[in-house]
Amino acid sequence: MTSGRRSRPTDSCKKTSLPDNTGGLFSGYIMKKLTLCSLLLCLVALLLSCTGPRQADIIIRNGMIYDGSGGKPYRGAVAITGDKITAVGDLENYHAPVEIDAKGLAVAPGFINVLSWASWTLLIDGKGESDTRQGVTLEIFGEGTSAGPLNDEMKSQYVKDFPSDKYDTTWTTLGGFLAMMENRVTPNVASFVGATTIRRYVIGNEDRPPTAAELQQMKNLVRQAMEEGALGLGTSLIYPPAFYAQTEELIEMARVAAEYDGIYISHMRNEGNHILKALDELIRIADEAAIPAQIYHLKMAGSNNWNKYDRVVAKIDSARAAGLEISANMYMYNAASTSLSATMPPWAQEGGFNKFLERLNDAPTRNRIKKEMLSPSDEWENMFLNSGGPSGILLSSFENEELRKYTGKTLEEVALMRKQSPEETAIDLIREDSSRVGAVYFMMSEENVRKQLRLPYMCFGSDAGSIAPAGGFLNSNPHPRTYGNFARLLGKYVREEQVIPLEQAIRGLTSLPAELLGISKRGSLKKDYYADVVIFDPETIQDHATYKKPHQFSTGVLHVWVNGVSVLKDGQHTGATPGRVVKLKEE
Repeated sequence: MTSGRRSRPTDSCKKTSLPDNTGGLFSGYIMKKLTLCSLLLCLVALLLSCTGPRQADIIIRNGMIYDGSGGKPYRGAVAITGDKITAVGDLENYHAPVEIDAKGLAVAPGFINVLSWASWTLLIDGKGESDTRQGVTLEIFGEGTSAGPLNDEMKSQYVKDFPSDKYDTTWTTLGGFLAMMENRVTPNVASFVGATTIRRYVIGNEDRPPTAAELQQMKNLVRQAMEEGALGLGTSLIYPPAFYAQTEELIEMARVAAEYDGIYISHMRNEGNHILKALDELIRIADEAAIPAQIYHLKMAGSNNWNKYDRVVAKIDSARAAGLEISANMYMYNAASTSLSATMPPWAQEGGFNKFLERLNDAPTRNRIKKEMLSPSDEWENMFLNSGGPSGILLSSFENEELRKYTGKTLEEVALMRKQSPEETAIDLIREDSSRVGAVYFMMSEENVRKQLRLPYMCFGSDAGSIAPAGGFLNSNPHPRTYGNFARLLGKYVREEQVIPLEQAIRGLTSLPAELLGISKRGSLKKDYYADVVIFDPETIQDHATYKKPHQFSTGVLHVWVNGVSVLKDGQHTGATPGRVVKLKEE
């Protein structure tokens, strides 16, 4: 018989001796020992987990985190290691060689420009400063026209229109063009394949439907682009030759994009008098091709169409309720921008620009064009009338230096200077410039702009290039959306007018477009997502570009990272070009 004293165990998790009077005491003894062992093991695990700080490359501390979800912001930190976000939240145990104090500032995912024409301007200046300084980290191209596929004729024209000694100009496919930009431009890039580009590749600029063989070739080109990573099929149906495409042709191409889980995105056939009919076409394409669809730059153009807002939204909501994935994007202005040739009927432009010039030089044809410019039509969208006439059309860019004195003047003002009718002036300016001439059209309602902002499926795009106030960019007056679209959203409409809360606006700039367009691991501040991050001051972010003086950077964005690389530091571009190609549903 042993004494009542217990021998000290050599291991706290092992029993070495027990008292003789076992019974209930035996089970109680075991339970106490097991409980003690469990507590000790948990304590050891906790101590091990806390030994030494966790390391990152960059930590952003003390900011208000807007994670892209649309939820309320919270104070916290973001850790970046390499090209990924490694942690978000309370990161007291994290340390990094670079730490940013974002106290009083908003920290958000990098902004996604759903409608960008930087595919051209990045060939000239890869920094894309006008967008980078607004927090844009992804530029998406392809509104009807894309940089591929190109046949020999199209390629030679492309190189002529956008000459650059910085790039290898031998690409012919969309994938080849995008790959050429990788790690040579500041923002990430992605693209839809343009239905206009495919039509030109196969049919040219003729007003006719494709043959069965041509349609199959067009579908094959869509398939090739989708396999190269295109996000889907993009159309721009008010411009020739896209205007000549019938709905059935578009459905067939959209079906191919749908096979790859792509999206159909469209500048609809009409945004004015027949916007409801044009919306019916988009919904039909989405339905019959079984594909999500997004409306480029939703608007009701022309004062006589402003009251159609409720009917347009009701039609979209009805389609969504029926199970179709219909969404939209917009820019933050009540004026559009395109060429002056958009004031003229599409039949006059069949066959390409040279054929168009021939018609403008033929007196009887000129007279017919002038008459149709002044006549409402069910056949085409008349930008001359939708703008309320020549006083609502601002001339923005010319190729001919002698005509640049008219930049920033309305068509009405120039017509008075030249002692001509406005329609005659428009025709002569195109002839003398040997270009379609850039123009801004004032034709939307500011009230409708505010209403559209509140739609839960609304994304944002500049419909512009990304440039800087230097060099050849100063030869024209671009639409102010080029320098101010995203800052205007966050400054004017969120802070000043409080149309929507900041977290909703950021969702529309980040996670929403990523989700709708099938973009993986971008658009949110989440662990293992790519480190596209922006820090801005919600109290000062502001656009400064105007129609008369558009070459003015926005302010209020302090820091931007693209794939974990600093591209904007203290509001100044670092010169870094870490941009990558973003493909459909790519991990």
